[in-house]
Amino acid sequence: MDWVTVVMMFVLRFILISVAIYLLIAGALILSQWPSKVAGKGLDFTKLKLAGDPVVPVTFVARDGVKLAVRVHGGQGGPLVVVVHGSGGHGAGYDWLGARIAVQTGAQVLVPDLRGHGVNPAPKGDVAYIGQLEDDLADLIAQYRRSGQKLLLLGHSSGGGLVVRYAGGAYGDTVDAAVLLAPFLKYNAPTMRPNAGGWARPLTRRLIGLSMLNMLGVKVLNGMTAIAFNLPDGALAEQMAAGYSYRMNTSFSPRSAYLKDVAALPPFVVIAGQDDEAFLADQYQPVMGAVTGNGRYHILDGVSHLDVFTQEKTVDLVTEFMRDRL
Repeated sequence: MDWVTVVMMFVLRFILISVAIYLLIAGALILSQWPSKVAGKGLDFTKLKLAGDPVVPVTFVARDGVKLAVRVHGGQGGPLVVVVHGSGGHGAGYDWLGARIAVQTGAQVLVPDLRGHGVNPAPKGDVAYIGQLEDDLADLIAQYRRSGQKLLLLGHSSGGGLVVRYAGGAYGDTVDAAVLLAPFLKYNAPTMRPNAGGWARPLTRRLIGLSMLNMLGVKVLNGMTAIAFNLPDGALAEQMAAGYSYRMNTSFSPRSAYLKDVAALPPFVVIAGQDDEAFLADQYQPVMGAVTGNGRYHILDGVSHLDVFTQEKTVDLVTEFMRDRL
């Protein structure tokens, strides 16, 4: 056996042993954490005030043939606005906001239930692949948007994070403006309070292990739960997702290099409450403003994380922004 063969065998053995160790570490991290009830105060759902009559949802068909729910406000005049709900919830909670924006601006406003949420969870808290939420939004927009119609995406909390992700992805150049209500940027962003103020319990070691597998293209375990939520007591919790799979959690937030997604945003406005339990409202401008000059920033006194999308002041700020930008 010549020396070249010996070296090649050594290198091959080294690679195989390294991959095996890598997989063992990833597996150990994944199995070291399991979902459990989230302890702590969490978000204040008792102050959540929703006005107006609920809108009966219709359905649109995503590219895989699945029918997903959407609530439609206003007529077909003006720009198209898509309202993206936050983590765990669904579109019904944002009907009041969608209706008020439609009345104030003349826009057609769509309030969908994202896949894995609401009336057709299929299954709850999960998607089929990373990026499917963006594809679903693109399919919804394609079915409603008229030729030449301006498009604004509005997202609250993780929904705001999804809007940021959408702007930095394959469909970003289709968006004319964005409204971000207390948006989730990333778990390590300076805007973040620990565990989103007690709302979320990420399974950090499991997330690391699954990320390691995904770096090797191994996605078979992406349906495992990666984050759990501190749901309120009572009937409201029955309508909500108690946790997300790894692929849902990844799909519902900006990419790891989140500032690149932020930098890709079209003209946008950030609106957050001074009393936000999940995020630090005063950090949005320094963090996002460091990579883009496209933003406006407003902090509402006495407003919490869930209050922000039920405020007339929020509607006024959105209306002003739309009149200036669209």
